[in-house]
Amino acid sequence: MDLTAVIAERKILEAMEQGEFDDLPGKGKPLDLSDDPMVPEELRVAFKVMKNAGFLPPELELHKEIVRLRELVDAACDEAQRSARIKELNIKLLRFNIMKKRPVNLEGVPEYRERVIDRLTR
Repeated sequence: MDLTAVIAERKILEAMEQGEFDDLPGKGKPLDLSDDPMVPEELRVAFKVMKNAGFLPPELELHKEIVRLRELVDAACDEAQRSARIKELNIKLLRFNIMKKRPVNLEGVPEYRERVIDRLTR
């Protein structure tokens, strides 16, 4: 066990001894993990804890950034700004697809998809 885990375990034990976990909402009730059907079973508890603590898994955080960037691309005033946002969006889409360990999906970015298809068919 590494030093961080030892310190964390000690802090948890101290909090338990001081009764800091005695009056938590849902105490004694099973966790409802059915609201995350797309999350693998072995990750649901960890994701639920992170969600309750106000944190998002890295994939969802990146997905939120992708959605925001798509909106910025749509709202771009000039072509230079639009081009810069598309480049940033493409990088985030590649990172997202790598995180998901699946092939790059260009369906969500039609303007980039068309350029890639054009280049590949030359």
